[in-house]
This record gives sequence, structure tokens and C-alpha cells, in this order.
Amino acid sequence: MPDTTGFKEIEMKKVQRGKVLAVNISESKGTKKTNIQSCILLKDFGLKGDAHGGPWHRQVSLLAHESIEKMRAKGLNVGFGDFAENITTQGIDLVNLPLGTKIRIGDHVSLRVTQIGKECHERCAIYYQAGDCVMPKEGIFAEVLSDGEVKVGDEIWVEE
Repeated sequence: MPDTTGFKEIEMKKVQRGKVLAVNISESKGTKKTNIQSCILLKDFGLKGDAHGGPWHRQVSLLAHESIEKMRAKGLNVGFGDFAENITTQGIDLVNLPLGTKIRIGDHVSLRVTQIGKECHERCAIYYQAGDCVMPKEGIFAEVLSDGEVKVGDEIWVEE
């Protein structure tokens, strides 16, 4: 009987699994992003056509649907892209991922977590509506290690 232990170890490393709910971009900084359903992620840049793309450590922003739901529970009418996140996920505990964690999306895209949360220098419209905003505390940022297309419905998983 062949030894499949190595295969099982690889599968066990894919502990957290989820899916992509939205792929969001904006043409200018400081605005909500629009769900365009699919987009090319470019290595060392980010999402093609997004204002926040470039050769820095915050090439892609991710926010969990579960975080957006917290704001909806406070009575806000918010949706995907309203927090300026590039990729809205479901099923991944983004905020508790250690820096350096690799995230795979679909068949080709690989990201590395570079920052958890961010400092807000100016209060956004969401903050003034709710007295709080989840992106500075629960949004994460990553750099693109391998490029490819990301689309709504793609599987996303954490490589540990």
C-alpha cells in the first residue's frame, strides 16, 4: 500500500478555507470601491486598474464579510467595497492571521500578509455614521506573490 502521509500533511495545512464574495476596485483613492466580479492581480503591484496598486506593502486589501456584518448590526446600510477593500472574503479569520501568512486564491494567485489593520488619519463617512469603522481594526493588507485572475466564487485558503 503506498504511503500517502505526505499528501495528508499538505491537505491538513489548508486549515482555513473560504471564498471570495467580491472583487472591488476604484479609480481614485479615498472613495468606495465597486465590485467588478473579477480582476487580474499583478505580481508586486495589486489589482489591475485599482488606485491603490503599486510597488509597496499594501498592494491588496482584504476584509471579511463577517466584519461587514458587524457594521450592519449597528444599523448601517453597507456592502462590499464600502470600506475600500479590494477583496471581500467569507470563512477566513483574517484579523488573526500572523504577518507573513500566505493566502491562496483560485488556481494561481498567492498573497503574503504584510499588515493587519491601519491607522486612519481622517475619519471616513462610515465612522461618522456609526461612530466606528472595521477596516482599521479588521482589514488586512498583502503583497501579490504570483499573479492571475481572481473572481467572485473563487476558493480562498490560508497556507500554514
